[in-house]
Amino acid sequence: MKIDKALEEEIQALGDNHIMTSYDTPLREDAFDLSDEDKIASIKSDVARIMETLGLDMTDDSLKGTPNRVAKMFVKEIFGGLHPDRKPKASTFDNKYKYNEMLVEKNITVYSTCEHHLLPIVGRAHIAYISNGTVVGLSKMNRVVDYYAKRPQVQERLTIQVVRELQKVLGTEDVACVIDAKHLCVNSRGIRDIESSTVTAEFGGKFKNEKTRLEFLDYIKLDTKF
Repeated sequence: MKIDKALEEEIQALGDNHIMTSYDTPLREDAFDLSDEDKIASIKSDVARIMETLGLDMTDDSLKGTPNRVAKMFVKEIFGGLHPDRKPKASTFDNKYKYNEMLVEKNITVYSTCEHHLLPIVGRAHIAYISNGTVVGLSKMNRVVDYYAKRPQVQERLTIQVVRELQKVLGTEDVACVIDAKHLCVNSRGIRDIESSTVTAEFGGKFKNEKTRLEFLDYIKLDTKF
């Protein structure tokens, strides 16, 4: 694909700047016209061309299966959250036991991919909500994080998407999420700072109140061991 000069200059001007253009993942209208199998076949060819351009011997036993493995990984695994059919069905239940305090699910594993360099984002998410009459299964919160993480992402967008999805599922604004993650685009290239991590937060409803927000942040500091 040939990039015109004006677009190339715009890309160069952005450099490594951290840009998020939308709360929604930017997708074309025809994003799902191709089947998974067609996408795998196309990506396989593209990966093979990249590897050949780098000068790799694609007849080597260790390398010749790589394009197919990468293509399947992209479509079925690390970018599987792009397809709406894979969105987890979050079953909700009536809060019959009248639990009206904050519920916190902490240390949810985050594996995502930076959309600027296609390198991993690895960390933990902490989620809280206050029921207004509806509760959700605990594992569904993990699944929501996993679904939105499995796409090219920026951490700010991921945090917002998790909160908005759970607000919709639970029928309440009282949802919060904090994510603490390492970005390999910072840790393994560029500045190569292996110690830094990025923290993002989204607070909805009652969590905008300082007392409620601090209560949530105190909960996620608890050192849970088994």
